[in-house]
Amino acid sequence: MLHCFSSLGCPESSLDETLALAEKHGVSAVELRSLGGSVDLPAYFAARFGSPEQLAAYVRDCGTPVRIAALGSSLHLVCPTPEERDQLIAFASWAEALGIPWVRVFDGGRLADAAEIAAAAETMRWWREERRRHSWQVDIMIETHDSLWTAAAIGRLLAAVPDAAILWDAHHTWRKGAEDPVATWSAIRPRVVHVHVKDSVDVPSARHPFTYVLPGDGGFPIAPLLAALRGDGYAGFVSLEWERMWHPYLPPLDEALAAATARRWW
Repeated sequence: MLHCFSSLGCPESSLDETLALAEKHGVSAVELRSLGGSVDLPAYFAARFGSPEQLAAYVRDCGTPVRIAALGSSLHLVCPTPEERDQLIAFASWAEALGIPWVRVFDGGRLADAAEIAAAAETMRWWREERRRHSWQVDIMIETHDSLWTAAAIGRLLAAVPDAAILWDAHHTWRKGAEDPVATWSAIRPRVVHVHVKDSVDVPSARHPFTYVLPGDGGFPIAPLLAALRGDGYAGFVSLEWERMWHPYLPPLDEALAAATARRWW
């Protein structure tokens, strides 16, 4: 397994600062969701670097050992807006230049029922055609964020789109899906390419009926999950999704990364 974190945890940081934080903590890679206080990464990159080729040259020449694992778009697979589709195309061009394998999209929907799964499959068909048309290597990974919390729900998507790549939010499975993450992992592992982890307690917060806490301060069953991942030879990223951009009550990401290391969340 490889360690990673989302830049949601340091949303105001520049690209350079985000990469430096990862290097400080010995983290292999970052997934970029926010930079400079914005989630519009194509606009940030254009203003800072000018073109995808110039950004790729900058990252290549800066000498950091930290990889960029993915870019995080806001597209919802279930009935995306035209603006979301256009944004995904913009994200993909930057990711392709960087040699990044994945652009993250959300599952979308509320029920993960037949109608929503059909809508998601239609968006996947559209994306596959765009990918072929542009001859891109980059692909999308689907975060289990809005409705695909359980093994059964994820299984319905995979039945419709067998080659889908899954970014599994293990915390959502546990907290929102009320399912044992180890059991869920056993059912979905062939299609998982990236895993999000975080911790929480049963105390309401401003946005949720729970509150995020430092890794190890809550009840998320990280030890059995990591044991299951290692036992199955999982070689992808385990990423701390520290959502400080949306939850400013959280301590700095620097503190969360230190806690994750000290408490063996890696």
